[in-house]
Amino acid sequence: MKYIIIAALFFSTVAAAQDPIAIWCKLNKETDPFTKETKLSTGFIVLQGGSVTIDADSREIDFLFSIEGADKCFDNNATAVIFFEGSKVKTTFRNGGTMNCEGLFHFIFKNSATVNSQLKKLTTQKITQIVFTGNNKKEATINLTPVDQQAFMTLASCLVKEARGLIK
Repeated sequence: MKYIIIAALFFSTVAAAQDPIAIWCKLNKETDPFTKETKLSTGFIVLQGGSVTIDADSREIDFLFSIEGADKCFDNNATAVIFFEGSKVKTTFRNGGTMNCEGLFHFIFKNSATVNSQLKKLTTQKITQIVFTGNNKKEATINLTPVDQQAFMTLASCLVKEARGLIK
């Protein structure tokens, strides 16, 4: 009986020592059957007002935002302004994807051995909100709760770290 109690205490201590953030770092890994190229993805992260998925291959890292609501058209002149927690500094991105009216907006970065400064900021600082401005000058806002901020930051940094291993 004494050994059962000791074993139970040991396993509860080990389980409590696990980092809950590390548990969030589960990436989807897929290999293209034709090109044999490996692609990593976070899957969709649901946010207030939309969702985001982050994909990486040997060439690029793509943040794909899907904004909820009708009439969300974005072309290469559409912008997204990112506001960071505890700072008045904001970052502006242009849509890196094709013109669409499905509410899809891309931030595309080159996958390289050194991390781009804007990409590093996205993965290390908490984002409070992102304001997307489309072709019709209408704004759509995605607000991130503290849980969303941590999930986004953790998954993004995990994917960027793992994406370096895909470079050929």
